[in-house]
Amino acid sequence: MGIRGILLAAVLATASWSAPWTAQAQDIGVGLIVPLSAPGDPTGGQLIRRGAEIGVDMINAQGGVLGKKLQLFVQDSQGKPEAGVAAYRRLVSENKVVAVPGFFHSSVAIAVNEVAKDMGVPTLAVQASASDITAKHYDIAFRTHAIDPVRVSTWMEFIKQKGFKRVSIIAETTDYGIGLADETLAQNKAAGGGVEIQKVMFDRTVTDLTPQLLQIKAFKPDLVINIGVGQPLDLIMDQATTIGLLPATPMLISYDAPTRPQYWQLHEKNGAGIYFIAYYSPKSKLSDIGADFAKAYREKYKEDPVYGALNGFGAIAILSQAMKAANSADPKTLIKTLEGGTYKSWPDAPVTFPKADGVYWHNWVPPVLILQMTQPKQDWKDAEVVVTYSKK
Repeated sequence: MGIRGILLAAVLATASWSAPWTAQAQDIGVGLIVPLSAPGDPTGGQLIRRGAEIGVDMINAQGGVLGKKLQLFVQDSQGKPEAGVAAYRRLVSENKVVAVPGFFHSSVAIAVNEVAKDMGVPTLAVQASASDITAKHYDIAFRTHAIDPVRVSTWMEFIKQKGFKRVSIIAETTDYGIGLADETLAQNKAAGGGVEIQKVMFDRTVTDLTPQLLQIKAFKPDLVINIGVGQPLDLIMDQATTIGLLPATPMLISYDAPTRPQYWQLHEKNGAGIYFIAYYSPKSKLSDIGADFAKAYREKYKEDPVYGALNGFGAIAILSQAMKAANSADPKTLIKTLEGGTYKSWPDAPVTFPKADGVYWHNWVPPVLILQMTQPKQDWKDAEVVVTYSKK
């Protein structure tokens, strides 16, 4: 099944595009900055990369964009801000890319945007949630992901539904962890402070979190919110099990790590019962191009796509449509077109990037879910949907 609708029109359109980009390459270069090695989350990065690569292949199979092929240039951020900045500079200066999607770690996206605002090539964060990525209102910064206030509102609704009164947060000292922890405290205060919240922070490079987890156990919480990313997330689960905190106390993971194939390999004995934030469920309806992508993904990888791959594909689809609408791949023109247009991505909902107030600037927010693994070795597609939250 080929790409239909708006995306098909975008990829079949032909036009010239302005210097210096045509002078530098026959193809239209698009960058991708994702973590592919430690201390970043390489699985998260690889899933985004898969989606972007298939998106490029699908578009090129239909003739490319503006009469040219798309070429994807991939850079490893390692989850480090300085590596992300160096990657962005290489992509713009050497590869002459017209846009740079990707970004899994918020700290990387924030650091890159400080450079991008001067270099002028837009970024599109697909899985980084810290407020400052868009709250600074840089014209180059775009995002298609759940931001801190929406993610926190989702678990505050969950806490309210469950009647939890004591909640412990264990969070890494990154922009992601600090932002979510502080936003939780702020929303709780705004709601009257009805929940007693314990905040415990840790450096993501540590290998023993037993002292922090014993501190949490002594607090006797009704819920533990695990705001670790990659290896720290797994470490929290395993060491919480060792000291008897898990499964006696419910745990909520702050993103969709349990949807990954290795989840049950790592947590065969302690993965059941876990709640987790997600942005997609097979019960969610896909757009026509989303369904086409899912089919292509299954054919290539023999498994269903998860959110990271879907959003990686979505970034390529959106950028190709914007180039067609602009009749140009010039980055400055692309920025203006992204701001004023409506685009099609993997979900069955229009995507826009309004000049909105605060953190919602240039930001499209997917619905946020809380799912639960109710049985050992459960397929994530069968996980129970506990909460569905959409920004009002």
